[in-house]
Amino acid sequence: MSEPKIQLTDVAKTFGTRTILDGVNLSVEPGESMAIIGQSGSGKSVTLKCILGLVRPDRGSIRVDGEEVVGAHGRDMERIRAKFGLLFQGSALFDSLPVWRNVTFGLTRGRNREPARMRKIAEENLERVGLDSRILNLRPSELSGGMQKRVALARAIAPRPEIIFFDEPTTGLDPIRADVINDLIVSLVNDLGVTALTITHDMASARKIAHRVAMLYQGRIIWRGPRDRLYDSGNPYVDQFVLGRAEGPIT
Repeated sequence: MSEPKIQLTDVAKTFGTRTILDGVNLSVEPGESMAIIGQSGSGKSVTLKCILGLVRPDRGSIRVDGEEVVGAHGRDMERIRAKFGLLFQGSALFDSLPVWRNVTFGLTRGRNREPARMRKIAEENLERVGLDSRILNLRPSELSGGMQKRVALARAIAPRPEIIFFDEPTTGLDPIRADVINDLIVSLVNDLGVTALTITHDMASARKIAHRVAMLYQGRIIWRGPRDRLYDSGNPYVDQFVLGRAEGPIT
C-alpha cells in the first residue's frame, strides 16, 4: 500500500479562546482528489493553511510524502512547498502584470526573466484551460470573472506541482461558468496525475471534482466517504448540510 500524499493526524489549532481545529485526522492518497466541505468558520481554510505551513498547529502531525511539515522551516519548507500549486478563492491575480507574467509568476518569482520562454510557457498553460494567446498581454482587469479563474488555474499548474489546492474554486461564478471550471479541474487532475485537495461549500463542485469527500464540523472530520455517498451518507449532519436544510442537528 502506498504512503499517503498528505496525512493529518490529531491536528488542533486555537486562536485565543476559540478552538478552530480539534483533532483533525485525514489522509489523501497519491493521485486522489479530495474535497473538504463544511460551514463557514468550520476550519476548512485553517486546515489548508496548516498544510501549506502558513499556520502552525498547536498539536498534531502533518506529513507530505512522509515528511513532517509542522516545524519545518528554511530550505526544508521551501522544498515541500515546491510540490504545491494553489488556486486562490479570489483568483489573486496581479493587475499590474500582463496575463503571461501572471501565469509564470511561480516560475520567475515575479522577475522579468527569459520573457520569450515564459510567454511560450504561459501560452501552453492557457491553452490547457481553454484560453488562447490573444489574452497574453491583457491585464486581469480586462478579463471576465470566469476568464480570470482560468488564468489563475493556468498559473497554479504552470510549475507542474505534485499537489494542487483549490480554495473555493467556483465562488463568484454563475452555475454554467462554475461547471466549466469543475470540468477543467477534473481534466487537469486526470491529465497531469496530480493529487488535489479542495475546500468548498459548493456541493455540485464537490460531487464533480472529488473522488472522496470529508466534512468538517466543530473542528473535527465527522464523515468521509466516496462522492457517490454524499447524498446518502447516513450522517444527519452531512444530510442537513448538503441538502441545505434549516432544521437538523447543525444550529
